[in-house]
Amino acid sequence: MNKEELVQEVAKKTKYSQKQVAETLASMIEAIEKTVAKGKKVTLVGFGTFERRQRAARTGRNPQTGKSIQIPAKKVPAFSAGKKFKELVAKK
Repeated sequence: MNKEELVQEVAKKTKYSQKQVAETLASMIEAIEKTVAKGKKVTLVGFGTFERRQRAARTGRNPQTGKSIQIPAKKVPAFSAGKKFKELVAKK
């Protein structure tokens, strides 16, 4: 399911227009992105938690030359599924 299909599904279930749903979804995604970028968590109980994690520096290998290279540390977005979401997926 892509974003457009999600908007259509939510619009059908809520009886709101697709435009209203798309704007709401875009606002929600933007709020999550900005909050996580600041280093704060966003928790949607039952669904999951979005957060920023620190990935440590490490040594890698260039596949073309075989030489060792240093991969710098960086911050990455992460999602942890909530209990309800995990249980729903496990049933299928």
